[in-house]
Amino acid sequence: MSRGFVKEGDQEEVPMVPQRAYLPEGVPNFVTRNGMEELLSEKEALIQEKENLNITNENEKRLAINFINAKLQLLNNRIAEARIVEPEEQQEDEVTFGAVVTLKNEASGKIQTFQIVGVDEADIARGKVSFISPVARALINKEVGERITLKRDGEDISFEIMDIAYV
Repeated sequence: MSRGFVKEGDQEEVPMVPQRAYLPEGVPNFVTRNGMEELLSEKEALIQEKENLNITNENEKRLAINFINAKLQLLNNRIAEARIVEPEEQQEDEVTFGAVVTLKNEASGKIQTFQIVGVDEADIARGKVSFISPVARALINKEVGERITLKRDGEDISFEIMDIAYV
């Protein structure tokens, strides 16, 4: 039956699903092996959530299923486009995707360590920065002892690369 013959109150609500982490058009979806495992775990959790829905109202249940299906579609697209980058395939003496980089703030002497990861696994609280972030872009192809300068709140902050590791 055409949607034109459905009462206005009976029309299906289109679920508003938050977009996944930003990945520019045409940029490959690089992920670490751990990042791929996290995506697959997220998929399994969504499937379990859908199977275990405990909603008796049919309309509410249908809306919940539509919402989960929409999230699964976005996630499946991200998984399908993922390219796992293996640490052993990277040059150990320069910063590339997957590197764990130790930096020293030249002004304060503070030491910080970051891993360059995919957009979906980036989490600054866990020391993981996206490969498209300004700090990661500044670090790519640099070696131990080199310096980078980042602009933050109108001022330049300089860092020295102290160590590069792959895990």
